[in-house]
Amino acid sequence: MKTVRALAIGFLVWILGVSAFTAIYELPLMENRYLQANVGLALVVPPLVWLGAKLYYEKVKSTHGLKLGLLMLLASAALDALVTVPMLIIPFGGSYASFFGSLDFWLIAVEFVVVAVLYWYVNVRPKQIESLNQL
Repeated sequence: MKTVRALAIGFLVWILGVSAFTAIYELPLMENRYLQANVGLALVVPPLVWLGAKLYYEKVKSTHGLKLGLLMLLASAALDALVTVPMLIIPFGGSYASFFGSLDFWLIAVEFVVVAVLYWYVNVRPKQIESLNQL
């Protein structure tokens, strides 16, 4: 397993996710902008994680998707703790507890890991089985 690679891709996914969240928040679509941004993020996370898994598995084929998803989530959550909460949540009256304790966060976190696992089952595992069958 290439831990640094997985963490770096998690960092990339986090940058794109926070950028999407911020951009979607600014769109005048709904009255509740926070809900709007979270729904938008929930729609953006699957393609971002899928792309991140694709980038990871270009070089590494042996890591299970669950490990990859958890490591990428760890990177994103750590950056949320270091950057997102202090810069985007606390200034508007939120807290670490409100951010990490919210159902929105955990649903998106589960989605994050599930997409990485699905990518593994769809694109990596069949190739591993195929290579074993050729032996």
